[in-house]
Amino acid sequence: MIFLFFYLFILAIIFFFMITLIFIPYGFTIYSLITLITVPQQIINIAKNKAIRRNHALEHATINVLERYAGRRLPLSGLAQKNGFIISGAHDPDLVIEAANEGLYLLKEGECQLAIHRRCGTSIAIANFLAALLFIIFLLQTGYFSILAIVIALLTANLLGPYLGEVIQKYFTTSCDVENIEIVGIQPEYRSGGSPNILLNYMPEGYFIKTQYFKLIKD
Repeated sequence: MIFLFFYLFILAIIFFFMITLIFIPYGFTIYSLITLITVPQQIINIAKNKAIRRNHALEHATINVLERYAGRRLPLSGLAQKNGFIISGAHDPDLVIEAANEGLYLLKEGECQLAIHRRCGTSIAIANFLAALLFIIFLLQTGYFSILAIVIALLTANLLGPYLGEVIQKYFTTSCDVENIEIVGIQPEYRSGGSPNILLNYMPEGYFIKTQYFKLIKD
């Protein structure tokens, strides 16, 4: 009886493994097609919104400054909006507002590298897009599904994604044109639900730093 149970258990594992091998490529194909459509559209939407690009840059600068203070990578994330940005994972609002003001000052002084962050959701999205693109190209070239193709696509995307993501951040999803931006306040932010945009990292609780754009009046 024990032997029969063990035999059936082994068969169930083999059956599950075979089904997984069959359906993973199909599932990844559907995912790839969706990614090829959604990621470029999200980048375009952010690129067309100068206010979000400015606040996205300031969000990154704030996190970079906080990590400078700590001397290490911190478990922080953010979400840029039209009128400000959220920093999640930090516990001291005074430190957050200090880092935001310093980040804004440094961006105005020309330190535009602070507007780029390697762990930004843009880099993650670009890696996903690259993996999807490579897999679809392989599928069109060979005409058959392959788990090996998925593995190669994922490895290549994870190697190149962070670098391509930084380029996309620099030219499309952030803007160092913050000369007319000022920080006007900070408040606790509590939210529930998921992120509306995979390009921007999101946590449900954090501090919202409100910004304001003003036009310089020339004499």
